[in-house]
Amino acid sequence: MKVFETTLRSQVSDVQQKLAAAQRAGLEYESHLHAARIQDLLDLGARHGIDTGAWVDPALLDAVSLAN
Repeated sequence: MKVFETTLRSQVSDVQQKLAAAQRAGLEYESHLHAARIQDLLDLGARHGIDTGAWVDPALLDAVSLAN
């Protein structure tokens, strides 16, 4: 499980960096895609009993409305 968690955390970190870059560049569509991917990865972790609560700054995801 440790390898899975490490890989998952790495993927979340990578996508989080891409999300931040897209937000800085004003790329709304790409921001939505990256935020959705982060949410998918966090959900995957939750399904496997991994506490991902501290992995992503909630403000980063709050800045992207996934409802649109």
